[in-house]
Amino acid sequence: MRTGVRLGVDVGKVRVGVAVCDRDGLVATPVATLTRGVPTVTEIVALLTEYEAVEAVVGLPLSLRGDDTASTADARLLAAELAALAIVPVRMVDERLSTVSAQRALHQSGRSAKGSRAVIDQVAAVIILQNALDAERSSGRPPGILVEPNQGRPTA
Repeated sequence: MRTGVRLGVDVGKVRVGVAVCDRDGLVATPVATLTRGVPTVTEIVALLTEYEAVEAVVGLPLSLRGDDTASTADARLLAAELAALAIVPVRMVDERLSTVSAQRALHQSGRSAKGSRAVIDQVAAVIILQNALDAERSSGRPPGILVEPNQGRPTA
């Protein structure tokens, strides 16, 4: 397992959830919900710097069959924009059902969906990052696919 803080990112059309893990890569915790817009990548870069992150892990929204969804291109674009800045490596990981899992966890804790909109994105980012950490710990390999900084396209 590689060491170093990683930032998890859940990309949505309206909001972007952000989570961070400890230096040992054991536990992901929520950080912020950003409003989607022009400064979103700038805000993520500021968080990468603030937490001295060594990597960004961006969720890749795929259908249950593994096909692209309406949100897939949007997440890839944000990941490519981050990778183009070449501040830290950017990896994309399968995030199927992360938002559903986040909604379920919040509902089970007694929070209403309406009152949890801002938090749901953070919880989804935690789930994305924690799944990536767990996958790396069990396989011994970095999770997901690396987004090449020069091309802005994910590669295996």
